[in-house]
Amino acid sequence: MRLQKHIFLIGFMGVGKTTTSRLLSRKLHVKETDTDAMIVALEGRSIPEIFEQSGEPYFRQVESGTLDTLAGYAPSIISCGGGMAMRSENVEKMKSIGTVVFLTAAPETIYSHVKDSTNRPLLNGNMNVPYIKELMEAREPKYRAAADFEIVTDGYTPEEVADKIISVLQ
Repeated sequence: MRLQKHIFLIGFMGVGKTTTSRLLSRKLHVKETDTDAMIVALEGRSIPEIFEQSGEPYFRQVESGTLDTLAGYAPSIISCGGGMAMRSENVEKMKSIGTVVFLTAAPETIYSHVKDSTNRPLLNGNMNVPYIKELMEAREPKYRAAADFEIVTDGYTPEEVADKIISVLQ
């Protein structure tokens, strides 16, 4: 399968976007880019440091800028930060240069993936299933509206999720 445009993986933090994008990249023999890693490299500081020192609005602006950079890249797999689809300008940019795939999982699954992480500023002090569920429910309509299709990840390995995406794209 030859990619004609980017594949953007969106969804809540801890759903498996980064792991799935790496596997898709290998399977499809294309470059993989993580927007959060791009931002860390560009800024020379961690995401928690960016949030603490410059605030979330600044981070979101830099995040939007990564899409402008990616527009110049050859078609690839792009793992997006959990908030990427919250801004309509980002959704428009993603849709104009790619296919948007929404990865979903239950709040309990997300919690099991993120519970030991200290790199999730939005969960600091709120690392629990009820808060994750509340934040997921608030974001879900925007994720759904941005997505070209949705893949449920609960009960599947990242390899199986990557295979499901490929089968939908073919």
